[in-house]
Amino acid sequence: MMNHYRSQLKPEVLAYLDRIGYDGPIDGSAATLAELQECHLHTVPYENLDILQRIPLSLEIDVLLEKIVVRRRGGYCFELNALFGWLLRELGYSVSDYMARFWRDEPNLPPKRRHHVLKVKVGDIFYLCDVGVGGIVPRRPIKMAEKLEHRQGDECYRMERDPYFGWLLCELSHGEWRRLYSFTEEPQLPKDYIMATYWCENAPDSIFNRDAMVALRTKDGRNTIAGKEFRIFTAEGSNVFTPETQEEYNEALRTYFGIDMN
Repeated sequence: MMNHYRSQLKPEVLAYLDRIGYDGPIDGSAATLAELQECHLHTVPYENLDILQRIPLSLEIDVLLEKIVVRRRGGYCFELNALFGWLLRELGYSVSDYMARFWRDEPNLPPKRRHHVLKVKVGDIFYLCDVGVGGIVPRRPIKMAEKLEHRQGDECYRMERDPYFGWLLCELSHGEWRRLYSFTEEPQLPKDYIMATYWCENAPDSIFNRDAMVALRTKDGRNTIAGKEFRIFTAEGSNVFTPETQEEYNEALRTYFGIDMN
C-alpha cells in the first residue's frame, strides 16, 4: 500500500477531496477506497442537465475538474467515473477502465455497452467501483469474487460470471438475483468513451436526452428528479413535488442537490 501525506498531493486532488468531504487517511487501503466511494455518492449528484441543454460534454480531466469540483456540478457515468478513476490513480491505486452493458429495467438484451465502470486493485484483491449510476447501486466497492454476497444496509449485491457477457453485477430484489450490469475485462482508453458518450448525448433512442435524471444519496435515503418531478426519500417517508416556476425549480436544485445552474 502507498501512504500519502496531504502536503504531497496536487492542489486539484486536495480540492476534489474537499468537494466530496473526505478528510480521512490517504493510505491506499481498501477501507479508504470504500470511504472515498461512499463520500462521492453522497456529495456529487448524478445528472444529465447539460445534455438536456445541448451543451456538448467533455471527458478531459481538466474540464471535468472545472465542472464537478470547481463549479460543484454533477455528471453521468462517463464523466463521474472518468474523474473518480483519475482521483484514485493520483492517490496511488491501480485502476482499470471497462465498458459495461446495463441490464436493469431492460426487458430484452441491452442494445449496447454504454456504461463506464472501474476495477481497482488493492494488494492482491480486485474491486468493482462505480460512482456513475443514477439508480440504487453499491455504495461501497464490491470484491470481484463469484457469488460472494455484499450486504450494504438493506441492499445486497454479488458478482456472477457469464461465458459471453463476462462479469455480472447482480442485486437481490424481492428474493431474486437480478442483473444490474455486465462487463468484460477489455481495457478501455479514454478515447474509447468518446463515441459512447456522443451516442448517449445525441442518439434519438438514447434515454439521456429526453428528460431530467438527477440523483443523490443522502444519509437518510435519496433525492431524485424524474422529468420535472422532485422525489425526496427519507427514513420518515417521501415528499414528491413539481416546482411551478423556473425560479422554484432552480431553488430546489440548489437545496436538494447543491446544483447552481447559474
